[in-house]
Amino acid sequence: MSTRLRDDADFRRYWLARALSMTGSMVTAVALPVLVYRMTGSPFLTALVTALEAAPYLLTGLFAGALADRWNRQRVMVAADLVNAVVIGSIPLAHLLGVLTVAQVLVVGFVVQAIYTFFDGANFGALPVLVGRAQVAQANAAVWTAGSLIELFVPPLAGLTLAVISPASLLVLDALSFAASAMAVRGIVRAMSEQRTEQVPLRPRVVFADIAEGVRYLIGHAGVRTMTIVGALQSFAGGGFVALMVVWCDRVLGVGTSGLRFGLVYGAWGIGGLVAAVALPRLLKRLSAAAITLYALPASATLGIVTALMPNWPTAALALLAWGSAYVLVIVNAISYRQQVTPEQLLGRVNTAGRMLSWGVGWTLGSIVAGVVSGQLGVRPAMVVMGALGFVAVVVAWTSPLRGIAAAHDPLRA
Repeated sequence: MSTRLRDDADFRRYWLARALSMTGSMVTAVALPVLVYRMTGSPFLTALVTALEAAPYLLTGLFAGALADRWNRQRVMVAADLVNAVVIGSIPLAHLLGVLTVAQVLVVGFVVQAIYTFFDGANFGALPVLVGRAQVAQANAAVWTAGSLIELFVPPLAGLTLAVISPASLLVLDALSFAASAMAVRGIVRAMSEQRTEQVPLRPRVVFADIAEGVRYLIGHAGVRTMTIVGALQSFAGGGFVALMVVWCDRVLGVGTSGLRFGLVYGAWGIGGLVAAVALPRLLKRLSAAAITLYALPASATLGIVTALMPNWPTAALALLAWGSAYVLVIVNAISYRQQVTPEQLLGRVNTAGRMLSWGVGWTLGSIVAGVVSGQLGVRPAMVVMGALGFVAVVVAWTSPLRGIAAAHDPLRA
């Protein structure tokens, strides 16, 4: 009988590391675009901050996944956390010295995420080894539940804090969270990588061959391939929406860029994520992963448009809560599915390749397009357009092999 996750000391350390890191990252997710918006007043540059969250995956994601599959995953995660503590800490330091520039903020935003791709590549492979494939969905749900609670409480607190503390100073919390996460990961006793019997020198040819092997698996597996494609399309819509959220809160909803109302709008997404994380293990007992994706995508696309059209901040927050439930359900379901079906030696490569395409390409392009469209049409029309593009993912999913996979494995359809 497998150990319950709550009784597993190593999983508790892993969970604590992820919770600490996500807390700091959520503070940065609120503070960084606010910082750029206050420094420039530019919707495009504010949207660019969101684009920089995912853009590094286009450059480093595949390499990070390939290397993480060969290196000691625990060491990779610790090193990435420590380096990022220094990098993000450079912003409050520069602010204290009076030399902070917009260029530095944007560069730091990019570099932090580039380094995080190595953490992510190691993390994708580490979790199935740590808890076993049978418990991957439950483990992901536990992590996403923590993340959703953090998204629920941290944005309102960050919004209140921004009324009295500068966004740059608030980033100290993220730097500290990276350092604390590194210590928690370092304390994990059990191995998070299987023993490799083959020792091959890491030459460029070997790395590229590893990358190609992971990409071939992703393309050749109908379920993984399709979920990656629809994930990219949904991320295009979601990235464009989130890229404009600070400007939307200020110019459309009239709640400004700090304070309780601003934080509550941001935090509403966290409640939706919590609903999705709690629901996924229960849904997987009744439906296949393919069926969950097919049903959640239309709800996500519809709610994206509804949210953009809400006339005031309370209704916008409620709509954002509902949209977050459907949107996050698609994401965590796809991640769990990839981790369950991918061979251990390919976990880092396949998952970072999938994340590069679904998040790196989709989120980055969506953020940039939203910034451009908002300059032409205005903030709310741009958000409606981005939300409507989510229906492209619906069409692709319902005309893809996912329908056949769902029919073959869903007991309600058998």
